[in-house]
Amino acid sequence: MTEETEDETEELRNLIRRARVVLWDFDGPICRLFAGHSAERVATDLARWLESRGLHGLLTREERESLDPHVVLRAVDRRHPGSDLVAELEERLTQEELRATGSAMPTAYADPLIRTWTAVGSRLAITTNNSPRVVREYLAGRDLVDCFTPHLYGRSQDLHHLKPDPHCLNRALNAMGAAPETALMIGDTPSDLLAANSAGVPFLGYARNERKEKLLREAGATHTVRSLRSVLRQVRAQA
Repeated sequence: MTEETEDETEELRNLIRRARVVLWDFDGPICRLFAGHSAERVATDLARWLESRGLHGLLTREERESLDPHVVLRAVDRRHPGSDLVAELEERLTQEELRATGSAMPTAYADPLIRTWTAVGSRLAITTNNSPRVVREYLAGRDLVDCFTPHLYGRSQDLHHLKPDPHCLNRALNAMGAAPETALMIGDTPSDLLAANSAGVPFLGYARNERKEKLLREAGATHTVRSLRSVLRQVRAQA
């Protein structure tokens, strides 16, 4: 073990030791929601649905080609905030996410880590840009709902509250009566990091590949892991 690895292990140990509350992003740290149900296709289908209603002009070329459903959703909300159109588009995305749960791929070590953290007395919450209906269905299928209930905070039709806005993190902290410095957020995107920073919550980046790690580091993440195995090991060691 190199000195750098030892330092990183000590940083991780300290993050976990201080955490009384753990705020989890959903798609990424817990599962790959669109592992078998392409997010790119969902984004394209949403854009085509808008086109079929004569609303092609609502999206810029970059937004149409983003291949991210949330980019499409945010773009429409910026131009028609709080409209029936936004509500219908959000529901269409929710239905696509619900269909994706059947082929979602669990993140390695996530299930035992969630159960272990719960068993040692930590409180867990979901803070996600996905629909809470989707989160609940996935967790029920993995017998993990009780590890989080009732603290599932996700997307509503108030799309300006999506991360990087810290709204869902603040809701979780307030509901759990937890100070930000006693919490830890696990996320895999720069928007997760920005939300955690805004809420004053320490952040642990989960990066399943080099590209994800690079994006997190460039956004300012000071600690990332490529596998949740190291986190599980530390939680068990501190039990």
